[in-house]
Amino acid sequence: MAIQKATSASSTNLQPAPLDASKLVINLATTLKDIPEDVHFGQVKSDHMLVVSYDPVIGWSAPEIKPYGPLSLDPAASCFHYCPNVFEGMKAYLGPDGKPRLFRPKKNMERLLRSAERVALPPFDPDALLVLIKRLVMIDARWIPSKPDHSLYIRPTFIGTRPALGVAASDSALLYVILTPTGPYFSTTGKAKGVSLLSVGKTVRSWPGGTGGHKLGLNYAPGFLPQRLAAEQGYEQILWLLGEEQRITEAGSMNFFIVVQRKDGDLDVITPPLDGTILPGITRHSCLELLEAHNSRAVLPGIPASTKIYTYERTLTMPHVALYFGDGTLLEAFGVGTAVAVAPIGRIGYEGRDLVLPCENVGLGDVGRALLERLIDIQTGRVEFENWSEICEV
Repeated sequence: MAIQKATSASSTNLQPAPLDASKLVINLATTLKDIPEDVHFGQVKSDHMLVVSYDPVIGWSAPEIKPYGPLSLDPAASCFHYCPNVFEGMKAYLGPDGKPRLFRPKKNMERLLRSAERVALPPFDPDALLVLIKRLVMIDARWIPSKPDHSLYIRPTFIGTRPALGVAASDSALLYVILTPTGPYFSTTGKAKGVSLLSVGKTVRSWPGGTGGHKLGLNYAPGFLPQRLAAEQGYEQILWLLGEEQRITEAGSMNFFIVVQRKDGDLDVITPPLDGTILPGITRHSCLELLEAHNSRAVLPGIPASTKIYTYERTLTMPHVALYFGDGTLLEAFGVGTAVAVAPIGRIGYEGRDLVLPCENVGLGDVGRALLERLIDIQTGRVEFENWSEICEV
């Protein structure tokens, strides 16, 4: 009698299973943590996390929401050696109805998918992941702070876990999501003091053809040493420059904006273009849309409707900024991002001197303050705008 070989999944035409939110397994913690009164970014984690793994043969496992705890990974896992690690930054807010809300979460899912593709991680269904994140937020909704300038930070993370050495794409992966309550990212955020930047061009954060336009873990670690050296000189963050023309890319990990007074009394708002060296921030995109809407359908708070705002995504160099500063037309500068929202920039160290901006001792200027106020109103559901705020309902 002929002996039949066992049929394996790999020898058939079966496709790896897609990420399926309907297969979610929920294991709730039996003991809940105490929520501290004061919270700092990333320090305290909520009760639960979401975990789902990918196997090259089986595909995506059943997603699980379970008590927060350590992960178990092979020491040879790709994430430790070749850095196929991507992540996202999102926030949950409490609306006037007491329901958790997310701010433009589909854009985070789209960006996470692009980042994963850039480092050859397995594909996933972004709609399914968003359903799972909403469910996790609903379960841990008690962790969303009600204080002003506070929120629940959401960190989706996607890592390669192929348990073998060798320079190759990881065909195994782990996707997990953790939550952490947070207050202002900088102690100066929203207060009468701006963030200090040291302009640096000898070391670079990103370069043409690189990965600066994606949210990869490997983009951040090379900046730690320059950041430490800047702190030793009395600066909080780095203004990253690129090339001989000293093109501005990002401020720390924030997108950079300046406001310039026009001769006709109106305002120019300038931010560097998305040329592959700059992360396409959701807050950046939202600020540009809000600024453009001021001229037509949604006047920004504190800025007269008669004041026209012109937005430009164009190359911005430090010599440009120094020129605007020198002729007195540079009204304000600020950085934007999920973690910081809108942060004033008070001074920029450049070629041995400080450009001390109007925001140094007064906090955000008119435009930055208007954007921050409008963003918070939309994020918390107090103002409706283009369906940017999504209630967590599944």
